[in-house]
Amino acid sequence: MQKSTIQFLLINCFLAIVLVSCGSVTKNYTPKKLDRTSYQVPYFADSKTDYVYKTNITVYGHEMSGIFIAKKINDTTHRIVFTTEFGNKLMDFEISETAFKINSIVSELDRKILINTLREDFRLLLKKDYIFQQQFENESADIYKSQDGKKRDNYLFVSKKDQKLEKVVQSSKTKEKFTLTFSSENNIFAEKILINHQNIKLKIELNYLKSE
Repeated sequence: MQKSTIQFLLINCFLAIVLVSCGSVTKNYTPKKLDRTSYQVPYFADSKTDYVYKTNITVYGHEMSGIFIAKKINDTTHRIVFTTEFGNKLMDFEISETAFKINSIVSELDRKILINTLREDFRLLLKKDYIFQQQFENESADIYKSQDGKKRDNYLFVSKKDQKLEKVVQSSKTKEKFTLTFSSENNIFAEKILINHQNIKLKIELNYLKSE
């Protein structure tokens, strides 16, 4: 991966974040009596597993690919490594709900607005515990609202058919920010994950790489 490609896709394009407004949170949910008060996400929970995914990133119509590796290193923290498809390390960081530590990063990616965006994306991706305040439903899913600080809410979509966590939507009090969509065969491991932003043209697709 050439440095000029990284610079164009992941620096210049991310600068447009501050210029684009968000869409409204979906209001077409039917209120429902809360049937549970908490939830533990099963994905990325096994400390013995290296979660390795092929990564495709689309930013404002431009694409790049690489490898995403996540490892649970203790009860609260995961280590995340991004590499090129040839194994060259781009970024290495440790993340929990309250801490974020960069171990290494190539200079082309060392931009605050990019780092903050990825931090929020992967903090939600790796979040384990939710406390619910409200519940809604649509035809296919029970939808649970969980407050995430004073300025953000998370909506978890749990399938009525098989109780799998299919989607998490993070929003401000009035506007959607981004959505995580999971495809899982057994509700333990997510084979495919899509991170899609509503306020910028950024999409991150993770496809599990099976061991040979």
